[in-house]
This record gives sequence, structure tokens and C-alpha cells, in this order.
Amino acid sequence: MKKALRGAVLVLVLLAAQAWPALAKAITITILHTNDMHAHVEPFTQRGHEMGGYARQETLINRFRASDPNPILLSAGDTFQGTLYFNVYHGLADLAFMNLAGYQAMAVGNHEFDRGSAVLARFASLARFPLLAANLDVNGDKDLAGMIKPSAILEVGGERIGIVGAVTPDLRTISTPGPEIKLKDLVSSVQAAVDGLTRDGVDKIILLSHIGYDADKDLAPRLRGVDVIVGGHSHTLLGTVPGLPQPAGPYPTVLKDLDGNTVLVVQAWDWGRVLGRIEVSFDGAGRVASWADALPVPIVPSVPEDPTVASMVAAFSLPLAAARDQVVGHTVTGVARTRVTPRHADSPMADVITDAMLAATEKAGSVAAFVNAGGVRAGLDPGPITYGQAVTVQPFNNTLVQLDLTGAELKAVLEETLGGMPGNASGLLYPSRGTSYVIDIGRPAGDRVEDLEVGGKPVQPDATYRITLPSFVAGGGDAHPLAKNAKGYRYDTGILDIDAFVDYLKVHDPIDGRFAGRVSIVGAPAAAPRQR
Repeated sequence: MKKALRGAVLVLVLLAAQAWPALAKAITITILHTNDMHAHVEPFTQRGHEMGGYARQETLINRFRASDPNPILLSAGDTFQGTLYFNVYHGLADLAFMNLAGYQAMAVGNHEFDRGSAVLARFASLARFPLLAANLDVNGDKDLAGMIKPSAILEVGGERIGIVGAVTPDLRTISTPGPEIKLKDLVSSVQAAVDGLTRDGVDKIILLSHIGYDADKDLAPRLRGVDVIVGGHSHTLLGTVPGLPQPAGPYPTVLKDLDGNTVLVVQAWDWGRVLGRIEVSFDGAGRVASWADALPVPIVPSVPEDPTVASMVAAFSLPLAAARDQVVGHTVTGVARTRVTPRHADSPMADVITDAMLAATEKAGSVAAFVNAGGVRAGLDPGPITYGQAVTVQPFNNTLVQLDLTGAELKAVLEETLGGMPGNASGLLYPSRGTSYVIDIGRPAGDRVEDLEVGGKPVQPDATYRITLPSFVAGGGDAHPLAKNAKGYRYDTGILDIDAFVDYLKVHDPIDGRFAGRVSIVGAPAAAPRQR
């Protein structure tokens, strides 16, 4: 009888052990993270500052792996699209460095779908880490079925850390996923993935999000069980770091979830300019107890390059020279950089650039695009146009940024730099097809724009217009603080100006270099814009 009783007790104990997960323990982990790399394999120089590169990133990753407690390495998506490396390798160059560095999970970004399912499927099949998006159903897609999961579990310091992925709900508008790929409700699908991990006994959960900083802040209070959101998509710099621009918010941004528990939101700018780094301590119940060493780390020339990765970069770069000589279009007439007369401030080259910007963002709702006169760096001679020549026209690696402005705000943005005319017009904004305006330089500064039309119709002061600007102008460059401080919808598409330009040249071959007369001048004679 006693043996039978002891046996029954043993069975119950074993059943209980199977039914209930082991008790979690307190642990500190270090989250190293990147987002929106956009194929920036090499260091790059922008506005006089050199940053980035996988070789320097590898040095920092190895340094923190050796010094920090329980490090994990995550990507919040948009590895694809942005440099010639992507055009040549379709993400596989980046993947070689990510596999070597030991990335452990990646959220799927919208640009991962830009070249279709087959390209993404090849990337996923060779990745040594899972691709995640809880709000995507790819099972109907013949190439991607089974390759993108809602979540993953990492074993870290004897504890299990749950990772849930999410992609922007705007995916179908701003990229080209196949028709068989289904988007699910963001909140309910992410919560379902979190609940699934919780049922499996995982109580420390990171949301690897490619929805943008503002959307992350909106999402966190609507969820239960997410402890940290590692974000991407909005190319947001968080945290005050000496030598870097003004951040959009603190690193981490501290919020509360639906139950009042702490949620930390982080993001690591873009293009590998920084490596995100935060130590998070969890208590025995799996809640965030504290955090430390929380700041993005700049990837700058003072960081030595890892020699192995530097050699790999050199090897991958060899085929790019031939790509730079590739013919991407033609022009019979040539395309002039500027031509200002007493009555027109024309730039046929600006017309092509802005039409390319609009073509790249029209599907996502833009009705007009503008480029600053100082951003038009060269014209094109008659004949074939190579990729290298296209880069001389658009050399800055600006991304295309969408802004929602009222008609009154749009007029004010156009007015911002006209006070210097006729002597200085480098900040003059050239418009895309269907948009035009008149500058009366005989009127006081701030009231010189007249007859402003978008889509061939007069602009209404209270109506809202979605426009596309180079990131330089959207960030306040060329004396455009109103564009920088606009409070409406703002989205950095991640599309490089050079990519939009080259795509347009290919589709509209040959390019017409005639003058469109989109900006007219009345009043005193105008001087040519100062070239910079």
C-alpha cells in the first residue's frame, strides 16, 4: 500500500513538473541591436562625417560580447535596399556579415519585399537566424511559406528570452509583397504571439519591431507581457550622444504596458551609424527591474576595423566597379542643371529628380515632390547615362521623406528661403510634375509665393497635402526649419534619392531635357541660383 502511494505521489510530481515550467530567475542581459542598415556595407561620409561599416561594427560587437553580461544581437529590419551592394548582391553581402557577427533574430522590414518573395526567400534560407513578423501570414506564398515566423526563443544565461517580430501595417502601400502574403491586425497578432510564449513559460519578451518609433510608443500601452521594444523603420536616433544630432527622444524611452509594467523602447538610428546597446535586468517574475549602459555607440573612424570583415568587404566591393559603368539610361538633348531667366527659375535636371522622387512615393500617397536647388549637383550631356554619372547628379545619399502639410504650411515652407532672392536661391524648392508656383520678388520676404498649384489645382490653405522631400531638407537643411518642425505625418521611406533617380531613368529612357517652366518669377529680374 505504501509503495503504491509513493508511486502515485511520484507520478503526480512528474506530471506537475511537465505541466509547470521551471521557475524563472533574475537575470541581466545586454541587447545589442541595429536597424535600417539598407546595405551600407562600407563606411560612408555624409555632410563631412564618416560613419558606419560592418568591419567597425564587428569590432564593437566582439568588444561588448567580451565585456557585457549575456549579450544578444538583434536586427529590427530593412537590411535590403540602399546602395550598390544591394543592387549587385540582393542582400547576400549583408547576410554574410550578419551570419559572421552572429545575429540571433531579425524583424522583417518593408524593404525586404522590394524585389519580390524569391529574393527574400533566398536570404531567409541562408540566414543563420530566424526572420520574424507576427502580423504576417506568408504560408500562401510558394517561396516564403514557413520562412517567416511570429516568434522565436533564445537561450541566454540559462533563461529563455522570447522574441516577437512585427512589420509595418503599411507594408502593402510602401512595398511590393506578393498577393498571397496576408497582413494581420497588428495589436491582436503581436499579443497572440506574446501569449503563446507566456503559455510556454517564457516571461521575458522582446518585441523586435519594424513599425517606427511613434507607432512603438502607441503600441506599448496596448499590449501585455512585452518588456522591451527594439525598433526600426523610422530611422530614429534616441539618446543624447556627444557629437551626434539632437535625438527624437530618450534611450530608452520608458513606457507602461496595459498592466502598468515597464516597457523600454529603443532604436539605433540607421545605416549602421551606431550600435544600440542596453543592459536590462529582469526580476524573478520576468519584469524589467532596472537598466544600465544605455546609449547608442557611434561607429566612427576611431573604432578599428575587424581585419577579417575588412577583407571580406574588399572582396565584395570588386564587382561594384563594373556596376558603376553600367548604362542606366540615355538623353538625346542633354539635361541642364539650371537655367534662370528674368521670368523663370527652371532646372530641367531638377524636374527629372523631382519626378523620380514622386514616382517612387506616389503609391504611398505623395502628391508632389520638391528638391532644393543646392541639391541638384550636375547636369547630363547628350548620350548614354552611366550609374556613376547618375551619382554625380545625386551624390548625397539622401532618403526620401514624406510629410503631411496643410496648404498654408506648404506655402510657408516654399517661402522660407526666398528672402535671399535674387542673390541667393540655393534653398529654392523645385517641384515635380503637376505642381507650380510664381515667385514675386518685388514683394516682402515671406509673402512672395503666388498661384501655388498641386496636381494642376490651386492649393487650399486648410487642405492637407502629402509631399516628398530629400531627408536633408526635411531635417531643416538649406534653411528649412518649418519642414523640420512640421507636426503632421512624417515617414522616412528609406528610399535613396539615387535609387529613385536611377529607377526613373530606366523606365523613362530616353530622358527629355526640355524646360517645363514650373517656377516662374515676376518682379525684379532674377539672378541665377548660387551653385554649391
